[in-house]
Amino acid sequence: MRWALVKVCLAVTAMVVIAFAVPLGLVIKEMARDRAFSDAERQAATIGPTLTITTDREELTRAVLSTEPGGQGRLAVHVPADGTGGPRLEIGTRRATREDLATVGASGRASIADVPGGSVLLQPTALGSGGIAVVEVFVADDDVSNGVGTAWLVLAGVGIALIVGSVAVADRLGVRMVQPAQRLAGAAQDLGEGRLGTRVPEEGPTELRSAAVAFNSMADQVVQLLANERELAADLSHRLRTPLTVLRLNAASLGEGPAAEQTRAAVEQLEHEVDTIIRTAREQRPQTQGQQSGAGAGCDASEVIRERMGFWSALAEDEGRTVRLAGVDRTVRIPVARPELAAALDALLGNVFRHTPEGTAFAVDVHHSGDAVLVLVSDAGPGIPDPESALARGASGRNGAQGGVGSTGLGLDIVRRVAESTGGDLRIGRSVLGGTEVRIWIGLDGGPAERARRGHRVGRRSGRRGPRGGKGRNAELHGARDPRTGS
Repeated sequence: MRWALVKVCLAVTAMVVIAFAVPLGLVIKEMARDRAFSDAERQAATIGPTLTITTDREELTRAVLSTEPGGQGRLAVHVPADGTGGPRLEIGTRRATREDLATVGASGRASIADVPGGSVLLQPTALGSGGIAVVEVFVADDDVSNGVGTAWLVLAGVGIALIVGSVAVADRLGVRMVQPAQRLAGAAQDLGEGRLGTRVPEEGPTELRSAAVAFNSMADQVVQLLANERELAADLSHRLRTPLTVLRLNAASLGEGPAAEQTRAAVEQLEHEVDTIIRTAREQRPQTQGQQSGAGAGCDASEVIRERMGFWSALAEDEGRTVRLAGVDRTVRIPVARPELAAALDALLGNVFRHTPEGTAFAVDVHHSGDAVLVLVSDAGPGIPDPESALARGASGRNGAQGGVGSTGLGLDIVRRVAESTGGDLRIGRSVLGGTEVRIWIGLDGGPAERARRGHRVGRRSGRRGPRGGKGRNAELHGARDPRTGS
């Protein structure tokens, strides 16, 4: 495409240059010829006054030699014999034939005749005696073509410069058109090979810019669709953790025996497989921003919390846990989809049952502050020594030495995404019960809930009191993993 454009521009420019330069060169040549013979006519006219006065040889000779062409031997005067018997005079070097001289004398019209080395201008001039003399001026070929060669070289240089300039401009235009197209083709190939971060600059001609914008939008949609698919797989797998927690706790109460051991082993194997699915989905998930929940995706937080607490309260009663629920006596609409909020609550409450001893009390409080809703999940367990590290692992979803098997890091990540999708955030601190307090800030207007956070401090100073015991909790924390980063 680039070279095709260059060839087209070269052909068009060459035709234009030829169409204008050749006629212009011929015009310049003709103008130089006209200028040379006009000078010859002017030089011949200088002898006219002398011829009208006298035909004396000596006088005419002095007049001829006094002119520039006469001094160079290029001017001659031919005076015919008069009717009184006067002699025929020829002053200067004759180059024209006598026939040409006779023709001009008889017709009385100027004429140009070709002679060796150039041309001669034969100019008839009236004599005082009534006859007609002929003034001959020699014009050399060099005088006729004087300046023509230089003019043609200038025209050729200008034509070549125009052709080179047009080729350069066409090449630049071709590059400007071809490079965006090549980048677009390369990006499409990269995207097809799985490099989802490939994007193209939105530059070049209007059509290619539009194609680049469409390609980038398509690539973003592909990345978002893949991210949503992987996140959905991880979320669905994680929601299986809630019934698995119940099964595991129920299996623990089966006592001893082969059937009980097999049941516990099956639950543990199933839990391990679910963890593997979650980790695999999260490792493949590209980093994308959380989607904003639309206005139509909201729910009543109080209703969802009451429903989930009803589910977990039955299990809490079996384990002898004290449960407190506050702030759910009125409708609290939040811009979060009902399944998302339920998944976040199940993740946090499942953590309480999994990582605190039986009999540990916990509470869920809901506070409404105008532009935000605060959901507090508190327990009386041993707490989390390093909340910042827990949040960091929850955000990244890494496993390995930090998370280990059975801790995917997705629990707090689900809760975080729910909060950040509304402009809020997630924090971990000490609860008034003495254990961990997870605070979920949910913005009601889609913006930051900073004003609510400044004006509402729940359990900040009183949260350092309470029991610190628990079974197996400190051992897990000591092993550089935080069990509250994932259920």
